[in-house]
Amino acid sequence: MKKSGEQSMMANDHLTALLQRHPALAECRAEIEAAFVLLRDIFRSGGRLFLCGNGGSAADAEHIAGELLKGFARRRPLEGARARRLGDLAPHLQGALPCVPLTGFLSLRTAWLNDREPDYLFAQLVHALGREGDALLGISTSGNARNVILALRAARALGLRTIGLTGRSGGAMAEHCDVLLRAPAEETYLVQEMHPPIYHALCHLLEDEFFAS
Repeated sequence: MKKSGEQSMMANDHLTALLQRHPALAECRAEIEAAFVLLRDIFRSGGRLFLCGNGGSAADAEHIAGELLKGFARRRPLEGARARRLGDLAPHLQGALPCVPLTGFLSLRTAWLNDREPDYLFAQLVHALGREGDALLGISTSGNARNVILALRAARALGLRTIGLTGRSGGAMAEHCDVLLRAPAEETYLVQEMHPPIYHALCHLLEDEFFAS
């Protein structure tokens, strides 16, 4: 792990590069930094990140998980005691940050949609899997997706930290989030265009924090 001064320099480099590519995201900088600090502390303490969203936001939840569960911009070779325990498997594996997109679970999802009130599916999964010390990232371009809000409510009730990724207004989910990442747009497709640069910057920061040798 890098020393704090080096980490701060790399964070500034990533955020500066982000804003050079996407100047409109300048107003998100403090929010990205706050989300990074929250997730850094969660992962350091052994917690996990859960993610949820609908439609394109469901794809974003899966996308973020994909960046954190394997190498993103770094190779993340395994080292130390874990590598020794894995033996000859270790060279074929990569460092990872534990996260679970709640958008899968096909059997549970179809059973729940058939038997129960659909909007409570993500909340059910948070209840089933989440523990105090974990975090939930809810994604909604409007900030008003009821199933995402219910999941955020469940997360807070159970002691999870909460992050929202949404559009300019923040919508109704704003009051349920410890950190709110607001893309500076209102039209759904424009908000969707801005979300990947925001979460890629966050993934860069986390990868440098945990996997820079």
